[in-house]
Amino acid sequence: MNTGRASVQAGFRNWAIAVCVAATLLVTGMSRNHSAMDLDLLGYALLAAGGLALAARRRAPVPVLAVTGLCVVGYQAVGFDVPAVAFLFAVYAAMRAGHRIITVVAAVMMLAALPLAALALPQDIPVGEALAQARGVLELAWLVAAGAAGEALRQAEQRADEAERTREETARHRADEERLHIARELHDSLTHQISIIKVQAEVAVHLAHKRGEQVPEALLAIREAGREATRELRATLEALRDDGKSPPHGLRHLPELVERARMTGLDATLTIEGQRHDVPAAVDRTAYRIVQESLTNIARHAAAATASVRIDYRPDALAIRVDDDGKATPATAPMPGVGLLGMRERVTALGGRLRAEPRGEGGFTVQAELPVGPTS
Repeated sequence: MNTGRASVQAGFRNWAIAVCVAATLLVTGMSRNHSAMDLDLLGYALLAAGGLALAARRRAPVPVLAVTGLCVVGYQAVGFDVPAVAFLFAVYAAMRAGHRIITVVAAVMMLAALPLAALALPQDIPVGEALAQARGVLELAWLVAAGAAGEALRQAEQRADEAERTREETARHRADEERLHIARELHDSLTHQISIIKVQAEVAVHLAHKRGEQVPEALLAIREAGREATRELRATLEALRDDGKSPPHGLRHLPELVERARMTGLDATLTIEGQRHDVPAAVDRTAYRIVQESLTNIARHAAAATASVRIDYRPDALAIRVDDDGKATPATAPMPGVGLLGMRERVTALGGRLRAEPRGEGGFTVQAELPVGPTS
């Protein structure tokens, strides 16, 4: 919205300047003595056209430079001794747009053409007077000043753009350093401790099996939590260390995710519907995280035997549905944990919708719809 408003304001300013220049040229042409009365209408038309052409000087600086130059030569040839104000504006705009060589060539051609146009007047005037009249129409000093001003502003804008790019690169560099610092801290503080918990739990379960003792459910839960924490920490560290060269987990990794769920004893299935097409990177990552978190919650809390994952590629959205046959019922209100809140935040940030609730026939369902636009 702000961009559209700025564009309208810029267009209004361009037209305002063009109309003012055209009016100034017409008033000047009417106030001065000129010859060839039968060509007055042509002269006035050229004065107005040269001024109004400036409305397009930002979009098409080179064509405007040519049009204003031809208008100056034209009204000079029919006897209108009016300064080339519009051409000076066009020189400034062309230099600002970076067309230096074309602008210099056009200026040189104009300096050569104006004396010839003055000599082409219908009445006989001395050559010296014609040359003086041509110099008055386009003073060299004003021409140089217009070109220099356009070039100076162009360089200033380039320096501003370069400074902005430098700030962005510096910010990205600092973010990368902070991400690596967090990754190192997590690795140093958590990886070792979680590894010890995991190993100790594995050893305890192994000894219990070796002695023929029943393994406590709490110990099995600790072992599984250690495994899951190790996987999650590894994935987090990979994401933090990611420098953009290796792609993050996305939809193409879902078969591996479902296969890992099967290894835990859950009868998990994956169904892909619709015509597969590319989706935005943020949607790709979010879809993976939704399925990952849903399967993790099923393994931890649902006491389910089966789970189904459905991915539906639609023209303008990606639909995700994860169902299980666990112990959840409509009578039991789910307690929103960190994982569910994280899923909802991810989906909301993309402008999508999320439903997570018990199913009428028992079990739990997670449904998400992520917009991908009309085309992908």
